[in-house]
Amino acid sequence: MAGLAAAFGSGAMTNPIEDVEKADVILITGSNTTENHPVLSTYAKRAAAKGSKIIVADPRRIPITKHAAIWMRQKLGTDIAWINGMMNVIIAEGLYDEEYVQKRTVGIDELKKAVEPYTPEKAEEITGIPADTIREAARTFAGAKVGSILYAMGITQHICGTDNVKSLANLAMLCGFVGKEGGGVNPLRGQNNVQGACDMGGLPNVFTAYKKVDDEGERKRFEDAWGVALPGKPGLTVTQMLPLAEKGDLSAMYIIGENPMVSDPDLHHAEKSLKALDFLVVQDIFLTETARLADVVLPSACFAEKDGSFTNTERKVQRVRKAVDAPGSARPDWEILCDLSGRMGYPMKYESPREIFTEIARVTPSYCGMSYDRIDQEGIPWPCPASDHPGTPCLHVDQFTCGLGVLTPIEHRPPAEEPDDDYPFYLTTGRVLYQYHTGTMTMKSASLNEEAPEAFVEIAAADAEKAGIADGDQVTVASRRGAITVPAKVSDMTEAGTVFIPFHWAKQAANVLTNTALDPVARIPELKVCAVKLEKAA
Repeated sequence: MAGLAAAFGSGAMTNPIEDVEKADVILITGSNTTENHPVLSTYAKRAAAKGSKIIVADPRRIPITKHAAIWMRQKLGTDIAWINGMMNVIIAEGLYDEEYVQKRTVGIDELKKAVEPYTPEKAEEITGIPADTIREAARTFAGAKVGSILYAMGITQHICGTDNVKSLANLAMLCGFVGKEGGGVNPLRGQNNVQGACDMGGLPNVFTAYKKVDDEGERKRFEDAWGVALPGKPGLTVTQMLPLAEKGDLSAMYIIGENPMVSDPDLHHAEKSLKALDFLVVQDIFLTETARLADVVLPSACFAEKDGSFTNTERKVQRVRKAVDAPGSARPDWEILCDLSGRMGYPMKYESPREIFTEIARVTPSYCGMSYDRIDQEGIPWPCPASDHPGTPCLHVDQFTCGLGVLTPIEHRPPAEEPDDDYPFYLTTGRVLYQYHTGTMTMKSASLNEEAPEAFVEIAAADAEKAGIADGDQVTVASRRGAITVPAKVSDMTEAGTVFIPFHWAKQAANVLTNTALDPVARIPELKVCAVKLEKAA
């Protein structure tokens, strides 16, 4: 994994979006692409129309399956098993790119040993995917000239999310598809500028460009640049902060552009934790459910009300230009933060976003060749190491960032919570086309609310019949953490034993039900699988 840290560790696409259309085979997993990334999905659909093969691995009959040559319907939380099953076939049948593996990776012997027990039949036992379908998917993927892997939060929001991503990296490297036009491992970001926020050190363990805070040399470089002593101990993730707040070990939080009162798992616990704080500040463009709990709300400008730059899902740094004035007392985030910093004793006197971007280029190696003038007309993908460098659309073309890519043996492990007699159904959560994240913006639109007015629980016809539930009936869905009541949507989207609820609506919040169990590395909660029970509401 070390050899892929800059790309996979930061959650960045290794290849540009346009490369999706150049792939001979596209593996889509953990991504309801047409609903969550409708623009990007057009590239995959066009590729399929021109003869490329799409392989979809998803528990639901999502719309992109209509364009797929192969659909693998795995049980929730079994991704490592089907990926290992594919690699078992690829290795056993000699379909992998031996020259690429020998020259550009390490760990093939360990990987062979790890996936040997995952025969298609064994993978079928774990995943529910027919063994012959796993064989067909493996042969189709490895037999292509170049293949692209697209994934999203259906892969990462598990207790084994980091291992899921490593497994996909194993598969891509085994087939020699990393560093090639039309290939790569490509995470699809869930919100605008998530990539830019991570690049700028918006993670608790790194400075900009993913330089670790506990690296003494790197820390000294930033101390010299900013003229201040910096802590060498990594900070906390939000999933670590909330339990500490509940216990009284964390007394204040400052939340910017996030709405954990809808998006966090086990919302009863999240609310209890936030209310236990001595002081809560929320900075946002609307009075969100979280902002209503705040002691102080700082109104900020939206994207169209300020100048700056965003970095999108394909690592492209792009200009954003002010179109209209912000309403009332709303101000750009950078102005608010600079004023607050000055009042806390560290002056940050910038005249404009241009000046800030100049500093970004000075302290961030992957951005050092960029300037406002260079990105004025067209975005530049990082890394861009010099002012005459065009940027890097495709990563790892000649070698991996740290030399050789590491093939990592990964073992399947089950979800933190599985169905039992008391809670006999799996629940998974996700998004719908007409609403966005916690609805802060989209639910201000009457036309979007008309298309998607409320949450629902998607139930397989067999399960609905057994429970005496008809389409449209009000259903109470309960987990060990809470319960919500939503209308039933009886369909073939989910298979028997699994239900789906979109998480956008605060009044019918799916995250009342979800589990706080965390991936031990990334500290991401297992939002994609927990156990629930259903009952027709009175």
